[in-house]
Amino acid sequence: MAYFSYVATDANGAKVKGKEYAEDYLDLTSKLREKNLFCTQYTEIVEKQQDAKYKFKTADLAFLCRQLASMLTAGISLVKSLHILYSQEENKKAKAVLQEIYEDVQKGRSFSEAIQAKPGVFPNLFVSMVAAGEASGNLDSIMNRVADHYASDNKTNNKIKSAMTYPMVLAVLLVGIFFGLFIFIMPMFRDLAGDDLPPLSAFMFSMSDFMMAYWWVIIIAAVILVFVIRVLLKNPSVAFKFDHLIIKMPKVGPLLGTIYTARFARTMANLFASGLQMVDCIEKSVDTLNNRYIQKVFHEQVVEDVKHGEALSVAVAKTGIFPGIFTSIIMVGEESGALDDILSKSADYYEDEADTAIGKLVGLMEPLMIIFMGIMIGFVLAGVFPILYGGMGNIGG
Repeated sequence: MAYFSYVATDANGAKVKGKEYAEDYLDLTSKLREKNLFCTQYTEIVEKQQDAKYKFKTADLAFLCRQLASMLTAGISLVKSLHILYSQEENKKAKAVLQEIYEDVQKGRSFSEAIQAKPGVFPNLFVSMVAAGEASGNLDSIMNRVADHYASDNKTNNKIKSAMTYPMVLAVLLVGIFFGLFIFIMPMFRDLAGDDLPPLSAFMFSMSDFMMAYWWVIIIAAVILVFVIRVLLKNPSVAFKFDHLIIKMPKVGPLLGTIYTARFARTMANLFASGLQMVDCIEKSVDTLNNRYIQKVFHEQVVEDVKHGEALSVAVAKTGIFPGIFTSIIMVGEESGALDDILSKSADYYEDEADTAIGKLVGLMEPLMIIFMGIMIGFVLAGVFPILYGGMGNIGG
């Protein structure tokens, strides 16, 4: 749908200027004729897509979709529903975005076109589901599905954040102890140390001196390291290798595979039930996993196999990414003609398994950090004890 600037005359011959969304010139004149206006001049406006002013979070999307679904089910028009949404929004940036969408829809643009014109504000999955809902005339039920999807995503994200709290606190404590030992504890034993130090003790005192004199270098180096890692992970080839590595890691890979399976099954079920084509469902579902290795495999292999007539279950099984039982479930759904229901039920199962997988992933991190802390403290003690014994011997002498 294009956006036109027009000059028209009304029934009294007065000149009227305005802007209107329309498919083409004929559609524009038809819309103006309904307003008792005769178009005398028009110009198509090329709209510049704006960068994202605000990116809706998962929890915000779940709440927004639930409200919209409730209002549409109650018989409130889409325009009125959007007006209510932006009027009640408290976040200023989100309110501005919703107001622009409301104004676009009020001018004749479709809801999907209005949100698609704001790249980065809404996820591609949300845009696709809205477009499918408008095409099928079931926008209210589709919004309920989207709300359930993002509510489930938000629940999983909260569980991950909650589970990661203890390891993060442990990591901060580990770094604090490391610096505390070398900056504050080690200098206390310097007076007891003689000239003839064991190699380990001499190394530790050298490290302590360096950290006390050049602490700012360590901070700068740490910041640079974090920056370099972030830049490298934004590089497609490096990100691809990293994602491939974590999915193939022993213990970690299968646990992440369970989480990916749950998310893929839920998204696939919602998209397929919305009436999207199989290829579109696969592409959009795998894009929600945020794993470039899986995305590449599915885009280059699974999608192409499905386009050539191969069953989804067979194409997915070839990748070896998802568990074998999951591909069997897909096959049952394809043969029974109830793929969306089967995927939805399997998503419920794998989401429960994903909760367990998150706990196991955190469980793998905690003992490793505790072992590292024990090694570090033991390393310090091994360097300090000879000095203590030497000092006590000197006192005794």
